[in-house]
Amino acid sequence: MPIALLALAIAAFGIGTTEFVMMGLLPEVASNLHVSLPDASGYISLYALGVVVGAPLLTAGGMRVRRKTMLISMMGLFVVGNLASAFAPTHGTLLAARFIAGLPHGTFFGVGAVVAAGLVARDKRAQAISMMFIGLTVANIVGVPLGTLLGQSLGWRFTFAVVAAIGVIALIAVALLVPQQPKPTDVSLRGELVAFKRPQVWLAFAVVVFGFAATFSFYSYIKPLLTDVTGFSPTMATALLALFGVGMTAGTIIGGRLADRAPMKTLYVFLALLAVTLTTFLVTSHSMVLTAINVFAVGLAGFAAIPSIQARILDKAKEAPALGSASIQSTFNIANSLGAYLGGLVIAGGFGLTAPSWVGAILALVGLGFALLSGWLDRSPRSGEVVASHRAEVEQAAEVPAR
Repeated sequence: MPIALLALAIAAFGIGTTEFVMMGLLPEVASNLHVSLPDASGYISLYALGVVVGAPLLTAGGMRVRRKTMLISMMGLFVVGNLASAFAPTHGTLLAARFIAGLPHGTFFGVGAVVAAGLVARDKRAQAISMMFIGLTVANIVGVPLGTLLGQSLGWRFTFAVVAAIGVIALIAVALLVPQQPKPTDVSLRGELVAFKRPQVWLAFAVVVFGFAATFSFYSYIKPLLTDVTGFSPTMATALLALFGVGMTAGTIIGGRLADRAPMKTLYVFLALLAVTLTTFLVTSHSMVLTAINVFAVGLAGFAAIPSIQARILDKAKEAPALGSASIQSTFNIANSLGAYLGGLVIAGGFGLTAPSWVGAILALVGLGFALLSGWLDRSPRSGEVVASHRAEVEQAAEVPAR
């Protein structure tokens, strides 16, 4: 694999760390800024809002900019957002800083996925994309635990300063290792948006929203489940979170290799496996050994499907690959919020801490249903006519310059 993928993985590591480390530091940040925990949760939701807003807007705004330049610009904005977080004097300024830090997230991964796919042969695209996303999964094994420990020992501001330093390293790595990309030509916003009229693009988004809300429904409440139901100590529960990250990394690698051979079958198999592993938690959650195995399996199944869905959006929105791929990142954050909300809803309803697992299993099956529908449309005789019609629309739209 090209060494340029290492630069993308370093950036993904920094992005993954800043996204999830706030969850572990929330009590310290809330205490330091004298706000309640519910108010402090805004530091998480404002980051997610930044991702949802920034992904389509920044990608569309930079469609005529060289992709390497876009990657460097996004890492520059990432550094600014995390430095602002480290030095934020009040609750309001930290909320704003977290929003800024989230803005480049989706655009970097969207453009990065296109760059990664372009560095290798077509039959290696999903593997190349998975190599970038390994940085995100390793962040959950190393970055988040270490960032939490640093924040608890030296202060939460120190953690975000270190994340900003990682962003600087990633920016330099991208500048040095990623080859110059040709400047996009003959592009227009209208031409890019035509790709979003295709049903297959929206089905891919639906797979993400429901299929990956399944993982987040479980993951959002994993720590209280491990301590209050299974009986792990808080320290051991933290170690189990790292094991979940190992499963994510293994799933990303395995999913990348399989997706290059059979992307839709890979998507079907791992969404079904995710539903199974979430369902078995209702039985295994009372055994420490079985719980540890199950945690690893959920992490593996939940992330093994990501290379498939990234490669699919590159195929189905080929006229707007960066915008489509960035929009997938927005839908991941919608999935995060949906999963956390539904998981919290059943807990609040008195169904217990294992309830998010069966909610997640149902969501995974809904996602699988959308994936199966998408695959059926691929095989439908009429799909070829639809694709040809959309191609004509794109060609016509591309003739109209962006204003």
